[in-house]
Amino acid sequence: MKLDRLLAITMILINQRRVQAQELADMFDVSVRTIYRDIDSLNQAGIPIITYQGQNGGIGLIEGYRMDKNVLTRDELGAIKLALKSLSTSYQDAHASAVLEKLKGLSNEQQTLESIFIDFSPWGGNSVLKEKVTMLKKAIESHFCVQFFYSNSLGKESNREVEPHTIVLKGQSWYLYAFCQQKEQFRLFKIARMKDVSILKKEFVRKEVQIEDSPWDKEWYHPKRTTALTLSFKSSDLALMEEMFGVENIITSDNNQPVVTVEMPEDEGMYRFLFSFIDRIEVIKPEHVRQKLKNMLQNMVDLYTEKE
Repeated sequence: MKLDRLLAITMILINQRRVQAQELADMFDVSVRTIYRDIDSLNQAGIPIITYQGQNGGIGLIEGYRMDKNVLTRDELGAIKLALKSLSTSYQDAHASAVLEKLKGLSNEQQTLESIFIDFSPWGGNSVLKEKVTMLKKAIESHFCVQFFYSNSLGKESNREVEPHTIVLKGQSWYLYAFCQQKEQFRLFKIARMKDVSILKKEFVRKEVQIEDSPWDKEWYHPKRTTALTLSFKSSDLALMEEMFGVENIITSDNNQPVVTVEMPEDEGMYRFLFSFIDRIEVIKPEHVRQKLKNMLQNMVDLYTEKE
């Protein structure tokens, strides 16, 4: 990530008098041009970095400059460490490791056990997923297209070539938000369903995307993708359902049965969600959803019925 790299470069320049641009480029696996863009960003942020010409030249901080250690409080340093350590559970990032080492030097305090640690990796680990996330992150930073085979929720496989923009952690799963060249629009790809991922030697120009607005949410809940569900449940489960769907969305039917109407994207995830509450929630409508749940139940009965 660029922020990690900028912070690491700053710490390196504080601890070293001068460093070559090529040395920084090799360290962070980016181009020299990218390093000079980073230097411009740091200068604009108020850190006086200059370039020295000649045999002993290089990049360094202006003479006499020192970063005030009070720029970041102890709690702020802790928050940065927590974020970087947590991210390292999902992908390999030498930049983050370098930043953590520099932050230790800034704090000058004995390391203590963190009160909170966030582990994004699945139980038992998943080295293949970690490798894919690491590869996709590299493609995003270098602005290279990516090719892979993708299997959708119905099991249909297709070959995709995309322009990767952002890696997204959503609902405990990792996704790639990318511009799909086949569909000519942005799509959200579940990384676990991607196989034979490869980075192409084909550069792309990043499109303007307001990531902070979570555009994938807007696409996910587009009216063309969603289905209105009317669900009923037992009164004994009222507290659970209020927490799940919101108190304001629950009403009482004519027969005093609590009912809720919600809109959800009709995909495999929706049916898995409903199936997880199969003995506590009844789908009143639409009828085709009721029928599919019946078929799923019958398949389960068949699976567990002894063959005579």
